[in-house]
Amino acid sequence: MEAPPIPRQCVLCHRDGVYRCSDCFNQPLFCTPCIREQHRRNPFHRVQQWTGSFFEDSSLNLAGMELHLGHGGNSCPVQTDIHDRAGPRPMDDQEWIDEDQECIPPHLRPPSHSDYLTIVDVTGVHFITVNYCHCPGSLPVHQQLLRGRLFPATLQRPSTAFTFHVLDDFIRDNLECGTSGSNYFSKLRRITSNVFPHLVPDRYRELLRVARKWRLLKLLKWNGFGHRSCTPQKGELALFCPACPQPGVNCNPSQNELSEPKYSRTFIMDGNFKAEHMHEKCPDNQIWLMDGHGYMVTRSEYQAYLKGTHHAHERSTCNNHRAVNQANTSRGKLESTGIGGTACARHGCFVPHSVVDFQKGERQVNMDYSFANAIRYNMSNITRIIHFYDINCAYMKKLRSRVKNSKFIDIPQDIQIVPGIGIWHVHGHRAECFSRHAPLFIPGAGWVDGEIIETLWSVLNIVSPSARGMSTPHRQELLDFQMNDSNFMKMIRMSQSLARKLRKANRSAATAVTAFTDLDSTVSPEQRKMWESEERVAQETRITDPSAMDIFDVRLEKGGLEAPPLLTLS
Repeated sequence: MEAPPIPRQCVLCHRDGVYRCSDCFNQPLFCTPCIREQHRRNPFHRVQQWTGSFFEDSSLNLAGMELHLGHGGNSCPVQTDIHDRAGPRPMDDQEWIDEDQECIPPHLRPPSHSDYLTIVDVTGVHFITVNYCHCPGSLPVHQQLLRGRLFPATLQRPSTAFTFHVLDDFIRDNLECGTSGSNYFSKLRRITSNVFPHLVPDRYRELLRVARKWRLLKLLKWNGFGHRSCTPQKGELALFCPACPQPGVNCNPSQNELSEPKYSRTFIMDGNFKAEHMHEKCPDNQIWLMDGHGYMVTRSEYQAYLKGTHHAHERSTCNNHRAVNQANTSRGKLESTGIGGTACARHGCFVPHSVVDFQKGERQVNMDYSFANAIRYNMSNITRIIHFYDINCAYMKKLRSRVKNSKFIDIPQDIQIVPGIGIWHVHGHRAECFSRHAPLFIPGAGWVDGEIIETLWSVLNIVSPSARGMSTPHRQELLDFQMNDSNFMKMIRMSQSLARKLRKANRSAATAVTAFTDLDSTVSPEQRKMWESEERVAQETRITDPSAMDIFDVRLEKGGLEAPPLLTLS
């Protein structure tokens, strides 16, 4: 496998084959002229050179290959005596001072001339001589690099560039595996030289900076802002649920039709304390690229709201819920103890511009801001919301009064908010909370569990550890991108998921109708009429008087204190 074939010939011209390409299929041998010509359009392949006894790691740059920009890979016809006119600036070689040049493998030594770039690709870090186009009216250097699918680390006389391929690969690794920038670049250094990774130039900081720009550009392109002069507004770089009713987007009924239960918007709120954030060392060096354009709320407006809003702590009158009773718990080393957000309860898609940071615990003041922003998103003329929250029995009591006293947020009075508690969490409440807040008793809720947001946090927590020590803007962008990907994966699978659920519902409908008919046949007409009247009154008054739903409680007689007959006989 490691020895060259006999005879050792170039696969193209049959001359002495001294180079072997590790990335070409079947690892062919090439002579020096042929490997240059063959790799003009594959400049980032890894090659090895035959030394007489073994194949040593080498590079295409050492073989004399050069990268030409502006003419489809061909050299520029305009000759110039200033080879690197408007080209890259000389490299800062401080990182090489401590190493003896003789101890550095040849392919890891930077060229002595200045007209080269350090190019980072999925195949490693490469030194490549770059020739720019010098034709009259030629594009600036950074635009020539971008047209060559190379993203420069700086726009002014760049010396480092990243291939589009490596940026996409990094973002994909980050989304799926939670790979941090540090770990990813460490992998690239080992790909470049598994024996001497510490001698590979460190471009970790450049990778982080360029990746931030790359994420923003991808979102701008995906949301159609490349052909519009306007700038994105709140939440406009984020996807939402394609199945939830959005007037003007996926439905266009009249205002009267929007009051029907099938057009109710379902929301679910929750907090995530895994997505914490530490205090920054240099908070004054923040650079914001997309503040408020994704799922996280606009920071300046949110801070003004927190500063101008009084938070009155109320203990839970239900069971001992930590989300209520420990709402004011803080940890001094953390700038944010976690995040709280709103998603659609039926399909599990994050609502744009509704995710907030926690300063202490899961306080009502934080969740109010999340909810108020969620109902602003594409809800024109929708007048009914089914709202799930683990502690809704306490949260909904004074929601309207809290919002009424705030000058920063607003909830329209004509919107009916039906509170619910997830089917798993409701069993941790008092017995009366079941009939008052379980989704089984909410008309129009459908077959939902009210717990779907718990599954979303597990996806987001893939990147939470790496976001913990980032700058605040970088963390916001990373979390926004992860939430956007979560919604995207929901969107592309939703048609199959809904079709599968519909088939299951159709199969179950006959069984449910039969069971209901059998039960209904045992009821007298008078009793049925009375129950229907009581049910209608309870549903109409449940928002102002949740105890009206207590008529659905199953009345069980508790066992007496008398000893069982068998015990008395003994």
